[in-house]
Amino acid sequence: MPARQPLYTSRPVEPNAARFGARRLNDFTLLCEAFSNSYLLQTPAGNIQVNAGMGFEAPVIQRSFDAFTGDPVKYLILTQGHVDHVGGTAWLRHRHPGLTVIAQAGNPEHQAYDGRLHAFRGSRSAFAFADKFREVFAYYAAQGYSDFPEQDRPLPDLLVQDRHRFVLGGLEVELIAVPGAETNDSLIVWLPQHRICFTGNLFGCPFGHFPNLVTIRGDRYRDALVCAAAVETVRALEPVTILYGHHGPVEGAELIQQELTVLRDAIVYVHDAAVDGMNAGKDVHTLMAEIELPPELEVGQGYGKVSWGVRAIWENYAGWFHHRSTTELYPVPASAVYADLVELAGGAGAIVRRAGDKLAAGETLEALHLLDIGLHVDPESAELRALAQSAHETLLAASSNFWLSAWLRHQIQRLQSPLPTDSATDYREQSNP
Repeated sequence: MPARQPLYTSRPVEPNAARFGARRLNDFTLLCEAFSNSYLLQTPAGNIQVNAGMGFEAPVIQRSFDAFTGDPVKYLILTQGHVDHVGGTAWLRHRHPGLTVIAQAGNPEHQAYDGRLHAFRGSRSAFAFADKFREVFAYYAAQGYSDFPEQDRPLPDLLVQDRHRFVLGGLEVELIAVPGAETNDSLIVWLPQHRICFTGNLFGCPFGHFPNLVTIRGDRYRDALVCAAAVETVRALEPVTILYGHHGPVEGAELIQQELTVLRDAIVYVHDAAVDGMNAGKDVHTLMAEIELPPELEVGQGYGKVSWGVRAIWENYAGWFHHRSTTELYPVPASAVYADLVELAGGAGAIVRRAGDKLAAGETLEALHLLDIGLHVDPESAELRALAQSAHETLLAASSNFWLSAWLRHQIQRLQSPLPTDSATDYREQSNP
């Protein structure tokens, strides 16, 4: 048997906003790639759309589908409550009177949760998506598109508790409620006649990658065993095609079985190794450094990372108190004594010299710990900023993870930019606990 070539190595990672133009996947299915893919299922009795995109993407998606069909959309199925799945719902309702919107029973709660933290999430996600938004709006302007509907937070017409079946124009559709790797309100669409499964982002953003058990923008922890069970739910259906939440189809029954088995086993492996380490008394940083997947369970780490997953598992079980220091239980952070450390070291010059030595020795993260201290006390220091920039550039060169690379680029841009008038709010607030 030939050695496995992990599928993630041949698929993109980054999500991108909708462009004009859909493509036909088979004689009844259209795909418009967007921040989350939208699909259109054509039947003689009307169409079914899977996911609505962001609010501003909805007309782009509709126009892309209109190039193939002008038939009305009878059903809109939301595979989860994230903003890039639900935002265009109101616009679609206006365009298609009588539209029935279907979601998993947990969808209203998830939308309320996201809405509660709208400002927080927007500011914490900007480092990863601000450039993408600028790029896509420039593209839209060049295409003469200026219809930007507001983001919707819809109330579905039908909520699926477990399973729901219906038939439209001879197409059998089964909806299966299953908590997943991104949200607890995931809903998969199964076409039993064709053995096609629309999963949305059930396993995370890109297919074949370790799930993001907690995002660095800030989110609820996702339970590793729930994620593994979601993978198994799809695997047990034995699909011949998976139409995922991002990028193109995953095709071939044997390939899908292999990929989903490896993904499920990789998640369980990391979970069990973290739990075993916790029971052995190991701290979270030791486990983050030690736990790696064996070669036969290789999956991508372009969106989530195994080390981040280990920390998420540890804290999902044990919470925020790591039993390292009494100070964890009080509201005074370690940065409160950074000025004292700099003074005891004999000034920022000593930090510069030692951090430079660490960088030269390849101890990049140790150098950054020192530079965080120095920049907290003296954010205007050109020497400290230059060393911090160099440290971030070193880490960026070694990164293949979407979120980590976006963060590192953002930090490099800040370190290169002139300081704001109140420089104390720059590095101190954004880079220190």
